[in-house]
Amino acid sequence: MSWNARTYDSGLGYISAYGAPLVDLLDPRPGERVVDLGCGTGVLTAEIASRGAHVLGIDGSPAMIEKALAQYPGLDFIVGDGRDFVVAQPYDAVFSNAALHWMGSEPDAVIASVREALAPGGRFVAEMGGAGNCATLIAAVSTAWREHGLREPDLPWYFPTPAEYAARLEQGGFVVRILEYFDRPTPLDECPNGAADWVRMFAGSLLHLVPAELVEPLLRRVNELAAPALRRETGWMADYVRLRFAAVRR
Repeated sequence: MSWNARTYDSGLGYISAYGAPLVDLLDPRPGERVVDLGCGTGVLTAEIASRGAHVLGIDGSPAMIEKALAQYPGLDFIVGDGRDFVVAQPYDAVFSNAALHWMGSEPDAVIASVREALAPGGRFVAEMGGAGNCATLIAAVSTAWREHGLREPDLPWYFPTPAEYAARLEQGGFVVRILEYFDRPTPLDECPNGAADWVRMFAGSLLHLVPAELVEPLLRRVNELAAPALRRETGWMADYVRLRFAAVRR
């Protein structure tokens, strides 16, 4: 998945806004060393730093890191892969907001890398999409693809159940202290064309394999299928389900 860093903050600013409670859960303290894994353009990295912590932002997108460095020149950012990033010295905490579900091809490798980055007793505090996240949107996409004679799309996300991810954390050397699983319907204020715009923003890679003449009718059909559940008088909603946790390295 490639991100457009120029539009990330303006079009997807709610990602950082909804991350504010997660920063409170992290409760960074002055002098602590924190990794922000999947930091995007660095908005929450800067919030953590404002509380006195020393923060390293890591993201797989060079464009995101370039923008983060431009916006927050006093902070440290590097390009890195959640599956195999390495730090020179142990950190007190690893923080991640709305990023782990994009690293789902090897979730155990991500957990192992996080553990290696932490000192014993270090905290892993994160929020990601959980099982059922965007279920209506995904069903609309799958149905539209099928109706147009296209192969079932290979979706780029990993949305685990609470039990599944807790087990991975425990097997990966963590003790789970807090785990919350909740619905969070989210207004798609920056998606005037509803589910079709959501597909372009978050699943644009799926469209790369679609014949050009089919893209618009395909997206119109996604809107038709999703509208009964997700379109309100006030606008479109995304049927988000979140998995939030705090774990400690054994």
